[in-house]
Amino acid sequence: MNYPLLSKPVRLCFRPWLARAYTSRKESAREYLEKAAAPFEVFDRNAKRMQRNRAASRASDSREVDYLKDEVAARLSDRLLDIKRRYHTVVEIGAGCGHLAKAVDDDMMDRLIMCDMANTALERDSAADYAVAVERRIVDEEAPVFEPESLDAVVSSLSMHWVNDLPGMLIQIRKALVPDGVFIGAMFGGDSLFELRTSLQLADIERDGGIAARVSPLTDTRDVGSLLNRAGLTLSTIDVDSILVNYPSMLHLVSDINAMGEGNAVVQRLPFIKRDTLLAASAIYKEMYGNEDGTIPATFQVIYMIGWKPDPSQPKPLARGSGQVSLGEMFNADSHKL
Repeated sequence: MNYPLLSKPVRLCFRPWLARAYTSRKESAREYLEKAAAPFEVFDRNAKRMQRNRAASRASDSREVDYLKDEVAARLSDRLLDIKRRYHTVVEIGAGCGHLAKAVDDDMMDRLIMCDMANTALERDSAADYAVAVERRIVDEEAPVFEPESLDAVVSSLSMHWVNDLPGMLIQIRKALVPDGVFIGAMFGGDSLFELRTSLQLADIERDGGIAARVSPLTDTRDVGSLLNRAGLTLSTIDVDSILVNYPSMLHLVSDINAMGEGNAVVQRLPFIKRDTLLAASAIYKEMYGNEDGTIPATFQVIYMIGWKPDPSQPKPLARGSGQVSLGEMFNADSHKL
């Protein structure tokens, strides 16, 4: 048999629709790789913004629970005061309702730029008078955008524990700092609210046979130094503080946490908690951790960190072998006889 179609020469033709399909597949692959390289989303940032705005909209209730953030901001300002410099402008990332603005004075700086993604929280106390000039800006903590090498100092008080990409945030801050500029931050540590976390887990196991994401995951103290080094900040200093607050019951603690705008914002959180689970957790909390006077304690672990942008003027360790004094001679047995 003859196959006339096969005996004819094959003609190659350009098909535009095939080229478009191939191009779209390349673009899809590129988009997929970009998404794969993006940081893993643990927190729902949109939900957190709504929580902060909702809490700040109830101004009187919100001011009643400022005690914790005001205390941490005051301790953070002490660390800024320990640096023997006076700054023209300091930028605060995640300023909230202006807790740090209450603690600073004109001996530290001339102007404070308050940045937060929640506009209602940022404007809650807009009529208040502070010791320094204040400017407010709507800025997302995860993507702070400033001119390179334009800031002398950046601070952040109790906002970083809701950031998905902490290394990326710190890298942007380092780029915005001038050489020998300083970053000072405070964030909740992994041991915060361990009493509440344990009580809810035991109640979930008892009532539902499993554990739900009731309390946000927090950063461990040992990881903070690695975060600062990864971001390119040097001469890092890290210290940990614990603040113990007593409440009438677990329900009062949860109410205050929500009024602070610090409710659960984990992506995989459950939309509600059953009444019997909540009451069981309250009973477990009081039984395991309750005080003799009937109150219950709540532990807030706060991690303070200081990092500097590298500069040739900063102190550096001497080269190995450059020492002129022998430690063996300094600490020999004859020189320490009693």
